[in-house]
Amino acid sequence: MLNFDFHNPTHIAFGQGRIADLAKLVPAAAKVLILVGGASAEKTGTLTEVRAALGERQHATFSGIEPNPSYETCMKAVAQIREGGFDFLLAVGGGSVIDATKFIAAAVPLEGEPWSILEKYGRNVKSALPFGAVLTLPATGSEMNSGSVITHRAKGAKLPFSSRHTYPQFSVLDPTKTYTLPPQQLANGVVDAFVHTVEQYLTYPVNAPVQDRFAEGILQTLIEVGPRLLTAQEPVYDDRANLMWAATMALNGLIGAGVPQDWATHMIGHELTALHGIDHARTLAIVLPALLNERRVAKREKLLQYGERVWGITTGTDDERITAAIERTRDFFESMGIATRLSGYGLGAEVVTTVVAQLEAHGMVQLGEQREITPAVSRRILEAAL
Repeated sequence: MLNFDFHNPTHIAFGQGRIADLAKLVPAAAKVLILVGGASAEKTGTLTEVRAALGERQHATFSGIEPNPSYETCMKAVAQIREGGFDFLLAVGGGSVIDATKFIAAAVPLEGEPWSILEKYGRNVKSALPFGAVLTLPATGSEMNSGSVITHRAKGAKLPFSSRHTYPQFSVLDPTKTYTLPPQQLANGVVDAFVHTVEQYLTYPVNAPVQDRFAEGILQTLIEVGPRLLTAQEPVYDDRANLMWAATMALNGLIGAGVPQDWATHMIGHELTALHGIDHARTLAIVLPALLNERRVAKREKLLQYGERVWGITTGTDDERITAAIERTRDFFESMGIATRLSGYGLGAEVVTTVVAQLEAHGMVQLGEQREITPAVSRRILEAAL
């Protein structure tokens, strides 16, 4: 097992009715800016619950944070915070709203151009406004980590950052807040959490059985729960709860402690989102099967373990078992209604060169746990995903 530090300061308030806990989680004297995406939080009554729980605290609302949150929208929130003197932020939504809130929290006190936070991957963040979250869409795990991804529309760039200053102080996880989600968003959440787990698990062995079995348990839970989410006539609380907790556990640092991590699928996927507006989870479903096949030799031992422990594949040659594990992965994504090839999104070979150029422009030239995914390898992955 590799050396590691593990610290996660985020308080989780999990379960039905926990939005009321904002009354004690948010500082009593705070001047709060609530950040939301579209109108759904208002329509479903979640914002009414949030405002009621804030009680007599001064608060206002900033709305309009889009999926794959943009730098341009975030900077409008930064201006409102600076002008209004808000000193506490509350994200109400899914990963995009929480990601945006992290960037906004870091940008407000920053001297200089806030886009530099992304260009330096968060290394220049020295402080951030305190913030919490109310999760309504389980997928990214942003509610319990310090990472964020922001898109600069004008530059056509989508970049990640993280900082020890951008952990949520708390996150409220009420599974009933997922009851109004459409099937597409539930499917995206399952696939997003699945790939987050795979990126920390499907690398090479370092004798870390605790992390491996945690990861395998998350994957098996998503495989069991995912299809039921799409076919249930009415929301099932326990299935929604298990999706929500699986997505949180997939990226709160626990399963990644002391093990090598990949993240090439995410870096390539980010470029597809920035250039073509494909949902984040769907870009991951496009890239992952092709990447696993391209890297089947380097990932051999873990692919065999994954096939056996997660999919029950125990017969055939090593090559046959690896192929079967990759195909089972692709089939699972497809069963969730998510296309796994670029052609499924109306894209062809013409996109490959542009995506590779963007990877090069953003310094993504040595990706993967072995740092062996060069632009040439990324090109082969994308061509295999056509």
